[in-house]
Amino acid sequence: MPGRTDSSAATDSPDAGPPGSDIRTARPARPTGTAPAASTARLPDDRARGGPARLLPARSPYRRQLRRIGTGRVLEIGCGTGDTLADCASGSVGVDHDPRSVARCRERGLTACTADTFLASPHARPGAFDALLIANVLEHLDDEQVEGLLRAYVRYVRPGGGVLLITAQEAGHRAGPTPVRFTDFALLRAFAESAGLAVRRTYSHPLPRPAGMLLRSNVFVLVGQVPR
Repeated sequence: MPGRTDSSAATDSPDAGPPGSDIRTARPARPTGTAPAASTARLPDDRARGGPARLLPARSPYRRQLRRIGTGRVLEIGCGTGDTLADCASGSVGVDHDPRSVARCRERGLTACTADTFLASPHARPGAFDALLIANVLEHLDDEQVEGLLRAYVRYVRPGGGVLLITAQEAGHRAGPTPVRFTDFALLRAFAESAGLAVRRTYSHPLPRPAGMLLRSNVFVLVGQVPR
């Protein structure tokens, strides 16, 4: 249900379970291979702020989250300038709409493409990747765009591969580029299931859910799996 938030205090711990099973009805998606312009959205640098935020990294430490979906090749959508992509296994590929971001990734020795270039590349093979990462992107897209984005890229993950979806909580939602709508646990679950994914876990990271009201780096995390 749009606008619903999960009230659990789940953290990044092994026994943190998923929230309730509320699911909104997802509209049929129009598959697309192109990530919209919001795909480079990233949260502001928390170190520029005072208080507890400056004690945490400027960006969420997604290396730990990536380990939850395996150690193989990752396809990252909305890779920006490659900070997270640099933490991924050899052979991983980033996709971003902004050619300047793609160029910066390549300067760093990373493999990155615009959406059109990716689709025309040998990387775009069904099942070619072990995992899919989409962080700080979905909240900037409308429902149809989210569903199209997932359907377009899930096909490149092998059966049994992992999918990691990450969106901002309240403080990050207010601070980042203007989002389309608040994308919480309930919406993440609905989008994942609409794309045919099995939802394995949802949790708040790096701190319990209430911290999201004040901490811009606190995020919703959904761990999904492509059916075997």
